Amino acid sequence: MTTNARDAILANIRKGIARADPPAALKGDPAARLAGHPRNVVPARAAALDPAGRVELFVAMATEASAVVSRVPERAAVPAAVAAFLEAQALPPSVVLAPELAGLDWTGLATEIRPARGGDPASVTPAFAGIAETGTLVLHSGGHSPTSLNFVPDHHLVVLEAARIVGAYEDAWDLLRAELGAIPRTVNLITGPSRTADLEQTLLMGAHGPVQLCIVLVG
Repeated sequence: MTTNARDAILANIRKGIARADPPAALKGDPAARLAGHPRNVVPARAAALDPAGRVELFVAMATEASAVVSRVPERAAVPAAVAAFLEAQALPPSVVLAPELAGLDWTGLATEIRPARGGDPASVTPAFAGIAETGTLVLHSGGHSPTSLNFVPDHHLVVLEAARIVGAYEDAWDLLRAELGAIPRTVNLITGPSRTADLEQTLLMGAHGPVQLCIVLVG
């Protein structure tokens, strides 16, 4: 839409509701907020936690949201944790991997590095960060991890470094801007497996994405 077309549409809307152009002070406020990224009120439970406290809260909140959390001491132990999850769920030892995780030793598992396709039972992706406030994972789009891996397979395994768990949502957005320079085209905030209760208020898992979410927490 061109600027002229946009202005014409907005002018028609203002005419219809009998409202003049907003004063300059009000016009400047949204622009300032967009440029300055002001922080909202941060819940007390996430405001002043030390790193260990953030990890503890993240695990508690993620578990409450029906995610499975598997803790491993180092990144090299991730494939074994993935294999254990697949075995526990009676799934075939096969996963679709995000390119960022290709360097790990996946001996014993059949792996493919590609975007997800219908019928893929499980995917393994990296998380950019975790949010202790709600047990939420932050994943962003890019060549390191196709977004389809987050939603198409029924079982989604996410590798998260404990050191990258922040307290609140505002901290996660700050980290994205600081490390990437700009917000990526897509940022997925994932709290537990997909679910809905739209039909007769009956909870249905996997309605719009994975039935199960396993977080492999490193460190």
